[in-house]
Amino acid sequence: MEFQEMKEYLIDQLLNKQLIAATISQPRAKSNEVKRVKLKPIEIKKIYHIQLEYQYERILKHENITLDELSNSLDELLEQFRQIHADFTSEKVQIQLSKKNKVMWKSEKTDSAKTVNLSHNRKKNYLLDENTPYPFLIRLGVQSTDGKVKKQKYDKFKQINRFVEFIDDALVHLPKDRPVRILDFGSGKSYLTFALYHYLKIERGLDIKVTGLDLKKEVIEECAIIAEDLGYDQLEFLVGDINDYNDETAVDMVVTLHACDVATDMALARAVKWGASVILSVPCCQHELNRQLQAPALDIMLKHGLIKERFAALATDSIRAEILTIVGYEAQLVEFIDMENTPKNILIRAYKTGKKQTAEQLKSYQQFKQMLNANPFLENELKEYM
Repeated sequence: MEFQEMKEYLIDQLLNKQLIAATISQPRAKSNEVKRVKLKPIEIKKIYHIQLEYQYERILKHENITLDELSNSLDELLEQFRQIHADFTSEKVQIQLSKKNKVMWKSEKTDSAKTVNLSHNRKKNYLLDENTPYPFLIRLGVQSTDGKVKKQKYDKFKQINRFVEFIDDALVHLPKDRPVRILDFGSGKSYLTFALYHYLKIERGLDIKVTGLDLKKEVIEECAIIAEDLGYDQLEFLVGDINDYNDETAVDMVVTLHACDVATDMALARAVKWGASVILSVPCCQHELNRQLQAPALDIMLKHGLIKERFAALATDSIRAEILTIVGYEAQLVEFIDMENTPKNILIRAYKTGKKQTAEQLKSYQQFKQMLNANPFLENELKEYM
């Protein structure tokens, strides 16, 4: 198939509203900040659109285009990318383009025509199905004994599923040839610890050992009983503090949820020193920078206590993500759960890359830190790595 013929075929399928979903990837230029673009059809005010989701290294951006704008947008995408995976109502297509636009084409007819869903707010397809009974969710009181999610626990069920999505995304970064070591600092009632164990061990069949650590003895004892009752023999719960846990020399994944103030930094520092491939952290109560803040240029904001508190929290997490980037991680700040459920909805997600920091990165970080008069605990913990 020639390039022009391929393009006309794609436009024809799109104009005839046959698209289920598509992904355009493999940037032609390394300098392209957009890593991939996902396409899906939606209906806005009863008008058919294609939604383009541009995936950058750390953020997502969306653009909704009408069919009239389609040809120009597709031209631009084909100039920038070399690979297309498209799922149409009756056919799946894979396209690879060479540097000179030679087309390598694979297609697979589907047995029956699929239905296009144009809803802007589609029903969420959870990794843990809401109509399937899970022993750990029943035991933790999220589901009834017949496997139905309890109405008052539905927000918790959504939070658990959102966390499982992050775990699923991290699979590619975990070892495949040996047991995976995972630590959860500040595990609390351990909804997410049990979810992590269930998904990786039961659903995905990984060889794992998971430790949940918390200071509340009665909570840890209850979690240990539940783990034993469920037969989760590679899941243990220990009473202890992040700073006092010295039983490991290497860990693959570190999870820390709602560790207060610099306890989050302690956990992040431990994760880096252990060489953890994956870090998932939801911070809480970021007071350190709030006490240090001295930035006259921002006084119009910072004279308001509420705004100062929120700014300090956002700046703290930005600093944490930047430090992790500097010490060899790909770090992102992503939404954990809807803001309507809790304001503590930012998750720091970091994957180890070993990539060395640049002088420009360090300069930018130092300028930001100095502007705020910040002396970050995490930087002091990781001085030897920066």
